[in-house]
Amino acid sequence: MASADSLEAEVITSNERFTVTLIISALKAMQALMRLTGLSKTDVINRSVQVYGFLAEQMNDGKEVLLRDREGNLEKVHIL
Repeated sequence: MASADSLEAEVITSNERFTVTLIISALKAMQALMRLTGLSKTDVINRSVQVYGFLAEQMNDGKEVLLRDREGNLEKVHIL
């Protein structure tokens, strides 16, 4: 089995093509993101994976994801 470091190097040095089947909620979220951002499906998926990776690393380090509304109220985000 390859180590995480070698997999990371592989991802950085090459593009990979995938075929995925999205569940309905993920498809709706992707379509909403495309409308909101004007990005392509590929760009939405690439950015989504990057953001999820960043958040997973931060949570793994013991950090929390919080949202602050305009009034300054905080809400903890739970990512399952």
